[in-house]
Amino acid sequence: MYLNTTVKIPEQKGKIIAKKKGDTTYILYQYGSDYKQDRKYAIPLRAIVGKVSPEDPGSMYPNEKFQLYFPDTEIPDELPFAYRSCCLKIGSCVVIRKVIDEYDLWSMLSKRFGKETGLILDLAAYLIVDEENVGQYYPDFAFSHPLFTEKMTIYSDSKISRLLNSITKNQCIGFLDDWNKNRDHRNRIYVSYDSTNKNCDAGDIDIVEFGKAKDDKGLPVFNLAVAMDKTNRVPLFYEEYPGSITDVSQFTFMVDKVLEYGYQKIGFILDRGYFSKDNIQYIDKNNYSFIIMCKGCKALVSSLILDKRGTFETKRDAAIRSYKVYGMTTKARLYEDDTTDRWFHIYYNPSKQSAEREQLEQKIERYRQFLDTHIGQDTKFGKTYQDYFYLYYDKHGRFIGAEERADVIERELQLCGYFCIITSEEMTAAQALIQYKGRDISEKLFRADKTFIGAKSERVQSSQSISSKIFIEFIALIIRNRIYNLLKEQMLRMESRHKFMTVPAAIRELEKIEMVRRNGKCYKLDHAVTKTQKIILSSFGLDETNISKSADEISKLLVASKSLTSKEEGNNGTEEVNGID
Repeated sequence: MYLNTTVKIPEQKGKIIAKKKGDTTYILYQYGSDYKQDRKYAIPLRAIVGKVSPEDPGSMYPNEKFQLYFPDTEIPDELPFAYRSCCLKIGSCVVIRKVIDEYDLWSMLSKRFGKETGLILDLAAYLIVDEENVGQYYPDFAFSHPLFTEKMTIYSDSKISRLLNSITKNQCIGFLDDWNKNRDHRNRIYVSYDSTNKNCDAGDIDIVEFGKAKDDKGLPVFNLAVAMDKTNRVPLFYEEYPGSITDVSQFTFMVDKVLEYGYQKIGFILDRGYFSKDNIQYIDKNNYSFIIMCKGCKALVSSLILDKRGTFETKRDAAIRSYKVYGMTTKARLYEDDTTDRWFHIYYNPSKQSAEREQLEQKIERYRQFLDTHIGQDTKFGKTYQDYFYLYYDKHGRFIGAEERADVIERELQLCGYFCIITSEEMTAAQALIQYKGRDISEKLFRADKTFIGAKSERVQSSQSISSKIFIEFIALIIRNRIYNLLKEQMLRMESRHKFMTVPAAIRELEKIEMVRRNGKCYKLDHAVTKTQKIILSSFGLDETNISKSADEISKLLVASKSLTSKEEGNNGTEEVNGID
């Protein structure tokens, strides 16, 4: 990440090298050498530390590595001009501020982060509004939006970089302690726990490892998990852990954390990735309940489905119309030495059945074609092929043909369209499905994290920075999740559904509420709030009066801080720098 400010190019003879690529000249620093014993010579070790300023050949835009090799060089925190656009977008920021006030986030963050609180909230707002997580573009956001920093100060990239490297684990943990202290500990809640992994190929990051990537195969990843209070629809905490650790292995640590935060009346809603005997026993040990999707078609579940198949699929009292499935419930023990009856909720989805059968037939055909291409060869095949085919070889060990295992394939065809949810407490099939589907909230959090706040891949250079970014992303998720819930509630109250009531669409619409600078003296609202904007604002208990009041407060603050200068007026329109990672 290149900083949006310049420094003089260091004068270290023999160690500073300029290398031009395209229209850009990069500055490299030789920090050492690697002597090759076999070849009897040394290979210089170099790192890019900046790029030459087009306006001043003696200056350069430094990156984070420059600060590593030249720590004594002073880099300004504030931008050289109090840039401020003549047009400020205030609508989304007013809504974000409302959520911050509702959750008392400012106080909780200030307790741990002091004067850095404003910048942390600005970065969270930037993630939500711009759907971006590249720090070098933050000044562009700050240029055209009201800010939470003192006097609405716009800080440079270097300040952001130092902030990310200064946030400690103790501060993040302290905030999570305070956040969970204020949550619901009296009533029963269901916790949805879900994880994802993110790729990161920048820097030397401790938790980044080659593991089982869920999206970008073959890239180093780390895992991020979020515990969500599904009952109150609010994120509780997050965990970051090495990419090689599986979900099923991490689960018990999460349960311990829930206990440490003081939650007592707890049920867990889990997807199939957490299904294991050890995890079930751990939940039982702590007297928690669970709702869990069965992983694949386990032998027991398959037997139950086949036993009940044909007994409920057309019965009207078994129909769960909101999800277009049929369901029924039976009791059984989960594993051989299980001491407790569990409730197995079996579901049939007619449309899912035909799709799954087609997929299975296509898979069998692919396997057959692959096997046919190896006839006459000395080839051994894995368990996947042995599951579906009898494989035949001649006396010399050459593969001569395959025969379908008809009983296995027919059994799988019979299971198509069926799935099972297991609960530790008695409930109907409809109740179990409704509760499980509620975990969609946590999945939406991850979709928001990866898609709407631009955090699919982390672009940082140190373990400390990546932990800091994850923390700020969690703050952004808290705020965005509340925006999502309030918009959804409002949409349910409305007779018709509007496309502008999604979070991205609502943010885009709110961004159209603007203040313009008049005669260089103060900012005023440019136009009245539209009907669509009024509907969106009403979701948050806001109206046109609130917008006008906020606009007046912002204008007075900018006047008092003498922060009205525009980017164009401050530098004659020449300060336009496009950095690269």
